[in-house]
Amino acid sequence: MPYIQVTIGQKLSDPQKEALKSELGRLITIIPGRTEADLIVSIQDGGALYMGGIKEPAVYVDLRVYTAADPDAKKRFTGELFSSITRQFGIPSSRQYLTIGEYDHWGYGGEFH
Repeated sequence: MPYIQVTIGQKLSDPQKEALKSELGRLITIIPGRTEADLIVSIQDGGALYMGGIKEPAVYVDLRVYTAADPDAKKRFTGELFSSITRQFGIPSSRQYLTIGEYDHWGYGGEFH
């Protein structure tokens, strides 16, 4: 049950959010065992993101997955995600940030696993 939270400094239209959500659904399948059908996406747009005290177009993505993911798949996911964000929103990869949290325990379906 992967979860992706995207925080982006610019305001997105509903079609842009839908396109981003769909792209994240496609990209999550790069990581073995992860599917769009199980993906939870949260998009927070229009906020102020500062890096080094400077407010410029930027994006921070927090991906959380249940159990460890293949390192090569995480590298490929990162590269394709950054390329996609540059293509969709014009934000250079130098202003994109990603964390990936891998959890051995996760609650879902009314149970803790």
